[in-house]
Amino acid sequence: MRAIGQDTLGGPEVLRVVEVDRPEPGVSEVLVRVHATGVNPTDLWHRSTGGLLGTTVRLGWDVSGVVAAVGLGVTWLRPGDEVFGMPRLPEAAGTYADYVTSPARHLARKPAGLSHVEAAGLGLAGLTAWQAVVDTADVRPGQRVLIHAAAGGVGHLAVQIAKARGAYVIGTASAAKHDLVRGLGADEVIDYTAVRFEDVVADVDVVVDPIGGEYGPRSLGVLRPGGVLVALASPAEVYLAEEARRQGRRAGFLLVQPDHAGLRSLVDLVDRGELRVVVDAVLPLEEVAKAHERVATGRSAGKVVLAVSNA
Repeated sequence: MRAIGQDTLGGPEVLRVVEVDRPEPGVSEVLVRVHATGVNPTDLWHRSTGGLLGTTVRLGWDVSGVVAAVGLGVTWLRPGDEVFGMPRLPEAAGTYADYVTSPARHLARKPAGLSHVEAAGLGLAGLTAWQAVVDTADVRPGQRVLIHAAAGGVGHLAVQIAKARGAYVIGTASAAKHDLVRGLGADEVIDYTAVRFEDVVADVDVVVDPIGGEYGPRSLGVLRPGGVLVALASPAEVYLAEEARRQGRRAGFLLVQPDHAGLRSLVDLVDRGELRVVVDAVLPLEEVAKAHERVATGRSAGKVVLAVSNA
């Protein structure tokens, strides 16, 4: 089968199509024929640094496709079922391939209302948004939620999840993306290129920050006492927790985890018409380097997806 490999760490140019043996599902696993896989900022980090995987890197954690075979002990999925999800993170999954194995409970049945391309953009980003907004911050009706990069892969889903929870949602985005963010349900949109968000926002209950860097400390200042900052960009942001405690607030770095129940919750929102996936670009597997370059710009609206199979 085809897969994307790399012989060394580096830029997008190190990625190449290789031929490898098709894997077999182990105990409690399924084999998925991949129709599409999402490209995420963490993929770029692992490609260039090795990240959590070391020097043996097999990229990709988003998957949408069709079950090709089931391993011992799997009873709720059968060959032919359409599934999506986020296998194995923080271990390697290797979804940039024609086939991938996954623990069955790291997947869910694909929503009928989403194409494979759309569903491939929902797993990692959707679970990140869900675990930030719901599991970590426990957003409640009437709360004020600030979401940075609100048109991005995680941000555009977090806006919709927070809105479905009854929050008043404020997003930051460039002016060209304001209509998109408002269309997703945001009550206010701030052009971060024109103003500093802390000059126009205050008394926020929750901040979701996929950007990192100076955004973390700046975001603490707009939180109400007792408010929560969920940092998504870098493990280095654990330092924010101590600073937040000094200010009477709460902050933490979230590393997304496989979560069958979370996937089912995302499916429920899709089925109710409260969540949709915005796809910025679809590229064939062979153009994975271009996909990485597009994500690296930080200007994509929604998700960049690799189309693997139409069969």
